Amino acid sequence: MLRMFGKYSFRARVNTLFYAAVSAVLLSDAAMAVKRDDFKTSEDITFYLRHHEYARAMEHHPAQAADSGDAPPPTSAYKVVDGSVRLDGHTLAATVQHESISVPLKVEVHFMKNGTVRVRAQEEEPLLPRYDETPKHVLRGEGNGQEYASAEDLEHTCENVNGVEVHTVRFTDKKNSAFSVRVTENPWTLTYLQDGEPMIELNGKGFFHLEHLRPKPDQETIDRDTTGKWRDTFLTWTDHKERGPESFGMDVRFVGFEHVYGIPEHATSLSLKTTCGDVDGYNEPYRLWNVGVFEHELDDPIPLYGSVPFMTAHSSKATVGVFWLNASETLVDITRERDPCSVTTHWISETGVLDLFLMPGPSVADMYRQYSELVEPTPLPQEFALGYHTCRWSYLDQEDVLMVSDKMHEYDIPYDVIWLDIDYTDGMRYFTWDYTKFPDPIAMQKQLSYDGHKLVTIIDPHVKYETSYHIWKEGNENGYFIKDTNGSDGYKGWCWPKESNWIDYLNPDAVKWYSEQYQLDKYPGSTKDLFIWNDMNEPITFRMPESTAEKSVKHYGGWEHRDVHNLYGMLNHKSTFKGLHARESPAKRPFVLSRSFFAGSQRYGAIWTGDNTADWGHLRASIPMVLNNNLAGVHFSGADVGGFFGNPEPELLVRWYQLGIWYPFFRAHSHRYTNRREPWLYDEPYLSLIRNAVCQRYRMLPYWYTLFREASLTGMPLMRPMWMEFPKDPEVFAEEKIFMVGSSIMVAPAMDADLERPVSVKFPSQENWYNMYTYQAYLAPIRRQFVVDLAQTLVFVRGGSIIPTRERQRKSSAFMKHDPFTLYVYISRDGTASGKLYVDDGESYDYESGGFVEREFSFASNKLVSRSSARTADSTLQKEYLERMSDVVVESIVVIGMADPVSNATISTNKGLNTRKLALDYGDRRTDSKFAINGLSVPIGSDWDITF
Repeated sequence: MLRMFGKYSFRARVNTLFYAAVSAVLLSDAAMAVKRDDFKTSEDITFYLRHHEYARAMEHHPAQAADSGDAPPPTSAYKVVDGSVRLDGHTLAATVQHESISVPLKVEVHFMKNGTVRVRAQEEEPLLPRYDETPKHVLRGEGNGQEYASAEDLEHTCENVNGVEVHTVRFTDKKNSAFSVRVTENPWTLTYLQDGEPMIELNGKGFFHLEHLRPKPDQETIDRDTTGKWRDTFLTWTDHKERGPESFGMDVRFVGFEHVYGIPEHATSLSLKTTCGDVDGYNEPYRLWNVGVFEHELDDPIPLYGSVPFMTAHSSKATVGVFWLNASETLVDITRERDPCSVTTHWISETGVLDLFLMPGPSVADMYRQYSELVEPTPLPQEFALGYHTCRWSYLDQEDVLMVSDKMHEYDIPYDVIWLDIDYTDGMRYFTWDYTKFPDPIAMQKQLSYDGHKLVTIIDPHVKYETSYHIWKEGNENGYFIKDTNGSDGYKGWCWPKESNWIDYLNPDAVKWYSEQYQLDKYPGSTKDLFIWNDMNEPITFRMPESTAEKSVKHYGGWEHRDVHNLYGMLNHKSTFKGLHARESPAKRPFVLSRSFFAGSQRYGAIWTGDNTADWGHLRASIPMVLNNNLAGVHFSGADVGGFFGNPEPELLVRWYQLGIWYPFFRAHSHRYTNRREPWLYDEPYLSLIRNAVCQRYRMLPYWYTLFREASLTGMPLMRPMWMEFPKDPEVFAEEKIFMVGSSIMVAPAMDADLERPVSVKFPSQENWYNMYTYQAYLAPIRRQFVVDLAQTLVFVRGGSIIPTRERQRKSSAFMKHDPFTLYVYISRDGTASGKLYVDDGESYDYESGGFVEREFSFASNKLVSRSSARTADSTLQKEYLERMSDVVVESIVVIGMADPVSNATISTNKGLNTRKLALDYGDRRTDSKFAINGLSVPIGSDWDITF
């Protein structure tokens, strides 16, 4: 089944056999699954229990029959203080107070120019400042980049309805005139409406509650407290809360919606399940708390490596979104009501300021434009990052790395990046090399670069506690580490290097110092072709509660870790990005992979779903996980192809490659105690099937890069659930086995060990669909069953699409830059098609000043046209880039789905001054609806028309 290593080092063979032997022992141990007792359930989270109890009390508030004309009994204990409501510019402000707590709250409703509404609440005069710096780290322009509505675009009215004061603020500008916000005074509620119909409702269930800051009681009172306000215990650890209780919660109801999505990261379904014990739901809330869960289970709302508190709801009428901007521990309960149809979510956070955004859509594109204007979209990565990444914990040494690269070439498997895990370092000291294993890392990188490849090394945020280690010494002397609970000494924990400290990325001086370590003269053995992987950055601290830092340790500014925990990995990611960005002049686009993430992480690079397992269940689970990441704006994501833990059977590995080429981030990765699984180690047919899948990824790179360009401008996901493209079809609202890549390609992977089990595919909409490989057409709407052998994959192209490809296979994407393009034109049912091609240098920021080619293709009335996009500017950089790319051409065009065969074609260029006849190649099937035009050779930057 597996090939031997051949001529390469005896050491490599011995080490591989050793790891395989150890693997057989470790991976057969049934105990190698998540230790659930090491992680909290909701019963261990006292602030959640207090809010949960408060919500149940509000649900069972005795309703009293009201006389005709009287106001209904309040459903919330919070009401607006009389006379406090005022519209000042773009802000509707009010004072809100609990009926039995004399602590007034300041509630502000901010109206944004794009229709988004922001709601903020905290004490009017808090006893202590609440943590309110999350917007600085997450929102566009460090929290100052939002465009708010002008006073002239808002209209405020107030009326008494059944004894309740109701305030309505309407957008009066033409673009947002359908939207309005309604606020009631007693009880305090807020409803976002479209055309007078409610879409999102806050505090309609009365769950809103904010635990105000208060003086610390005496120790005896704290000792008697059983509610966890001042002290929590979990297993053998005690969490002392010096600030006391400061949590808050709110119900957010999506009116007229049945499905909600998002709030990654969890190994759960695409359409989020209920959490209150329903037969098909969970008994636990979704928890947003970044942790590293060893061999996590599936279909479970247990928290994983990242958190994005963004949720979207979709119905056949609208798509809306809610962004709960808080970096502390957050839990979300979900319930559904059938009559009327709605989804109620209950959001609860431990600390900070209530700060949430309501995005009204109503279309999918509208809603993602609104969200991306808050958090910024995914920027264009370097083109190599879209290729195939090969990784393992760990490649053994320099010889092993070059051997893997040579074998990829020998077996004609293209790849772009090879990765090094922690064992390349000198004793787990980051920014060092083990020179016994890697005697000349620069020479190694030069060899890789010669073949068009890059190297990635791992740099984790923990620093080995060793007084002679220069990184530790500088960090300690300058106070760059997180502090202990007393805020004095550096916080010590345990990770790969054993005793360690953690860099405090909230400290701007620490960020500057850390980022500078990536300068080529400071990181020995690094070159401009070396990029970075940030792992263990939840952060992971072994031997601690839930394997992460204690909540009470201190960060820059005196803030506790509980306030910023979910930000930590993103800030580590950002700091690394800044370091790579600054190491060259002019700057090149950095590539950084992070395991932990938060909203905003998409600005700094890729993420992946973490340490999965080599089984069919994890293969299937990867789709909703990557989809929910994309739905939450973290587009450049993928799963470890083949599974990190365990040894996949060859059939599973093939199927995972066939799926993995359609993840935005495509990397194979495995644990050190698993068998080596580079593709060339497998016998036929597995080797060829894996090679075919990888080559297909490279063939499709022009489509992927153009799609990343779209995402960078619109915020639209790359990998999309079916409902995004077919928003009126309820049958696909919960579909999670089939997905779209962009708007044109539908992927229906085979994901079952039983090759005879059919794959059911729904072809939606009144449209033609074409098998990408056989060109067979399917006239939708229709559902078909396919039995798929191991050599087959089900990928379909939507009629009306034009897909750019590059057909010549190379060692890496670097050698494809001047290769010609082929356009595949898939005719729609009405005889039209359209598509785009975006090309730039794939590495610099010249595209921001016009250094790119962007073509728009359209087919109608038997004419195919190529024109520059409206974004193409007549700039110096654009002209220079066109000159550099003058030898790059559209070489071939393949047309699929013409209603009637055509006999000739003519191309017109140079504004019609030049024309020539074109030969049509039908192959040996003259009556077929597919034909090709070869030898076209028109420059990609030129305008042309082809008439059939």
